[in-house]
Amino acid sequence: MKKFAVLFYLIVFIVLPFQALQAADYADSLSYKELKPLPTHPRTAQLIMHILSRSHYRNLAIDDSLSSQMFDRYIESLDYNRSYFLQSDINLFERYRYQLDDYLRKGNLSVAYQIYNTFQQRFKERFVYIEKRIQEPFDFNKDEVYKPDRSEAPWAKSSAELDEIWRKRLKNEVLSMKLANKKDEDIIKTLLKRYRRYEKAVKQTESEDVFQTYMNAFTESFDPHTNYMSPKTTEDFKIRMSLSLEGIGASLRTENDYTKVVEIIAGGPADKSGLLHPNDLITAVGQGDDGEMVDIIGWRIDDVVQLIRGPKGTKVRLSIIPAEASVNDPPKTIEIIRDEVKLEDRAAKSDTLDITHNGKKYKIGVIQIPAFYFDYDAMRKGDPNYKSTTRDVKRLLGELQSAGVDGIVIDLRGNGGGFLNEAIELTGIFIDHGPVVQVRNSSGQIKIESDYNNGVVYNGPLAVLVDRLSASASEIFSAAIQDYRRGLVLGAQTFGKGTVQNVVKLSRFFPRSSQKYGQVKLTIAKFYRISGGSTQHVGVLPDITFPSRYSVMDIGEDSQENALRWDEIRPANYRIYDAALKDFIPRLRQMHLARIAKDREFQYLLEDIEELKKKKEEKTISLQIEKRRKERELAEAKKERRKKERGEEDKHAKTFLVEESGHILLDLALLQRGKLAERQKQ
Repeated sequence: MKKFAVLFYLIVFIVLPFQALQAADYADSLSYKELKPLPTHPRTAQLIMHILSRSHYRNLAIDDSLSSQMFDRYIESLDYNRSYFLQSDINLFERYRYQLDDYLRKGNLSVAYQIYNTFQQRFKERFVYIEKRIQEPFDFNKDEVYKPDRSEAPWAKSSAELDEIWRKRLKNEVLSMKLANKKDEDIIKTLLKRYRRYEKAVKQTESEDVFQTYMNAFTESFDPHTNYMSPKTTEDFKIRMSLSLEGIGASLRTENDYTKVVEIIAGGPADKSGLLHPNDLITAVGQGDDGEMVDIIGWRIDDVVQLIRGPKGTKVRLSIIPAEASVNDPPKTIEIIRDEVKLEDRAAKSDTLDITHNGKKYKIGVIQIPAFYFDYDAMRKGDPNYKSTTRDVKRLLGELQSAGVDGIVIDLRGNGGGFLNEAIELTGIFIDHGPVVQVRNSSGQIKIESDYNNGVVYNGPLAVLVDRLSASASEIFSAAIQDYRRGLVLGAQTFGKGTVQNVVKLSRFFPRSSQKYGQVKLTIAKFYRISGGSTQHVGVLPDITFPSRYSVMDIGEDSQENALRWDEIRPANYRIYDAALKDFIPRLRQMHLARIAKDREFQYLLEDIEELKKKKEEKTISLQIEKRRKERELAEAKKERRKKERGEEDKHAKTFLVEESGHILLDLALLQRGKLAERQKQ
């Protein structure tokens, strides 16, 4: 999930108007060209280096150590799976490992282009082999395996060794399509299109693209949220942000030739459908009910975006590999109706949950907050009914209290953040004023952001439900509730996004120049809890942890290379609400574990997590057709068996985590009442 100004900066891929992709996309008229830096690149590189050395939160020395990191990152960005370069190429490049910092100071970019042009030559050689080998038959009865992840494998020593690596990769791709019941001629046609598009993308690469990749190898050595955007990328981003969001409502990026879902926009079509999730891989896109499913593996992200975007009310079909599946699993096709994401669709919503607990009936109020939103334009225009998270939650709390609920669960699962001030004000309706979060800038200055409003809106039993996708503002709110011991935090460890970014336009440094310059986004500050610990890297650890599929996936700040580490500062001055709450947690945890041991959905979830762990540990995939077919049959049989076992209780499969949160909250309320009764007797 790559990617705030002083509030959480959510990258929303606002997709470009759809344009049909013609067969001419594969035109052979394009040619490979040797690339060189543009005249503006040397001083731009020096400026970026200067900005980061002076203004980045992390006071990182630009020395041989950083040069080495930058070297590895640049090679990886060109050939992440070690499928193009030879060991002899790497040996040649190694002479520059500790010199890139010195070259940057001088504005010398020759190494970047030398390495890229070598990559281009190796790609050209690979494409000749690929185009020929795709059209030759494979033996699927032979018992051999394919290793999809070669990121840590040795570099190939010869072209013959690369041929063997690519033979197995192509064989795996053909086998996957055969198992999906595609005809041989269609498989060849699809793969030829796929790799010709790869070739076209390489041929279309411009000097600016190479410079952007190289400079990001430098900036991301500071932290993963510090990036350089070229003038073209900056302009494209502005255009997208100025358009209304008529698409599926998802943030996408390219990763290892696949289009990966980074975030689902709260209230958007994908969110409402419940069919697309973060970390899902999109492999093909079709228009309407019967439009051709266009294979998009290896496509540039802009082209994918063009294909997915379309007019409001139209249907798009996506072939996806779910996040919990392995690359070996067959893709499944989902349908989403395109629409515009409206603020009201992202607003907080409430519901009530009837729970039988210890033989008695209770009512729990649930408030789901998809994002921390604030309609600034409506407020500026004087609209008295402008929408904000805090205003909406106040209203919902009033309605739930009128309905006689016995406790409130605030559901922040999947909430990637939003307006910092809303997280502060929302905390304020559960506490009677006080500090909420601390912010330390790159100079070491600390500012305490507080709620100054006296009184509370709701003072009853409270739980906050979070997961691995709860980030930034969600973490600030849940951390404050936990530190004040105002309520319980339940669920899974949160994302760990505790840094603040700012965007610097490079054109401001060249006021008299007619040239176009890009921009740099860099980390300038860090969030800290009122108890002193940072939310960065570690996130918020729940008082009671629920099992989660995300725990097996590479999601969260701690999975990002060069992410800023956790640390702590002096605690703020604040008053704890319920000192006994911490003492109740071990007992609450025992009751929770005893309850979920009898819950079928929790047991299914634990089974799935163990299966995901095994899949992650498997480093190879069988290339024997019968073995692969049997694996798929077993997976389908498991799905059917669960469907029958659930029967009419399928609704519980969607709500069991919220229900269990309600049970834990009721356990807490009963323990608190018992404690109060003891005090009154004394």
